[in-house]
Amino acid sequence: MDFIEFLKALILGFVEGMTEFAPVSSTGHMIIVDDMWLKTSEFLGDASANTFKIVIQLGSILAVVVVMWKRILSLIGLYHFEGQTKSSHFNVLHVLIGILPAGILGVLLENYIDAHLFSIETVIIGLLVGAFLMIAADRFGPRTPRITSLDKISYKNAFLIGLVQCLSLWPGFSRSGSTISGGVLFGLTHKTAADFTFIMAVPIMVGASGLSLVKHWDEINVGDMGFYVVGFISAFVFALISIRFFLKLIDRIKLVPFAIYRIVLATILAIVVFL
Repeated sequence: MDFIEFLKALILGFVEGMTEFAPVSSTGHMIIVDDMWLKTSEFLGDASANTFKIVIQLGSILAVVVVMWKRILSLIGLYHFEGQTKSSHFNVLHVLIGILPAGILGVLLENYIDAHLFSIETVIIGLLVGAFLMIAADRFGPRTPRITSLDKISYKNAFLIGLVQCLSLWPGFSRSGSTISGGVLFGLTHKTAADFTFIMAVPIMVGASGLSLVKHWDEINVGDMGFYVVGFISAFVFALISIRFFLKLIDRIKLVPFAIYRIVLATILAIVVFL
């Protein structure tokens, strides 16, 4: 691996880590940065380049586990927060209910999405529509949210947020953007909605990345392992920074600034692509 390849792996890890959990669409940004600029498929090959993007997602997942290890352990009864009771305990069932709708729809539509929706044009649409949903969440969500912690989320809340999460199957829409918006509309604080989003991300991303990795295992070139390792570490480090910063910031700035960024980015992309 030469310096240019090292730099490309570092940049893609940075993009993945910084955008995976912010409501701006990591998939959209990866398509933009790689397809329009870095073009890793030219030296890795299409199959290996796609596998690389799966591998670095696992770095982002590891960052969530590091940041939220107490809450993850509490899901399986190995950690208890002060004041937490069995009757008010955020548990594995909440997570399963939340991921079920998008999980089922994702399996049913996987081939169609892979074949038809991964393009700059669809990302532009996803960025814009997702931005309007985020603005609507801030505008029409309860002025005084009643669900201020994960332990106050009901199974109904989890399911409704899971339904909204289905929108994120469209590239550019953003999984965190859809789930946080849904959570805010259904009475969660922005911070609680973000916490729920990040917890749900672990099984979703482990499952999706794991299945895809197994399916494409034979396409991994041993000579590309250095590229993979740099991307994985870069994604982990920058996701760690992004998650900690985002969780401290989201209740204060809410979703509109991210929505404005998405609209500006979509406008620039549209000018570049169509003019």
